[in-house]
Amino acid sequence: MNLILSADKNWAIGKDNQLLVRIPSDMKFFREMTTGKVVVMGRKTLESFPNGLPLKNRINIVLTKNLDYKVKGALIVHTKEQLFKELWQYDSKNIYVIGGESIYRMLLDQCDTAFVTKIDYIYEADTYVPNLDELPEWEITQESEEQTYFDLEYRFVTYQKRG
Repeated sequence: MNLILSADKNWAIGKDNQLLVRIPSDMKFFREMTTGKVVVMGRKTLESFPNGLPLKNRINIVLTKNLDYKVKGALIVHTKEQLFKELWQYDSKNIYVIGGESIYRMLLDQCDTAFVTKIDYIYEADTYVPNLDELPEWEITQESEEQTYFDLEYRFVTYQKRG
């Protein structure tokens, strides 16, 4: 499985259930990587999308404890076991964990690749992911040249789990 996210220098990913910043080339990268694939998210991540609707041209799987939660166009699961039962039918290379914080933390050990847009800035935030640079089992295998969006600098970084 894959993680895909953008994070600031402190590995913050959001505030008030919104992304910290919307960088067009990052949004394009996300779209290109996940279109036609399976995306796994929590309820709050789904609700942060335009009109709270699932992403087009993807299989959207939403993990929520709310047993009454329903949304057209998404598969709703309520436990990690239910999630894995659904995911086993797909090639793990085609599964992308897209947030939020609790889903990233829950599924980090199941993932072997992480696509991280690292933003060279520190935002005010309330949502964070583990710092892969501090986890010995993760290593950088690819890193883009520095990109800029107005005065914001960022890189596309690919991490692989060792072994």
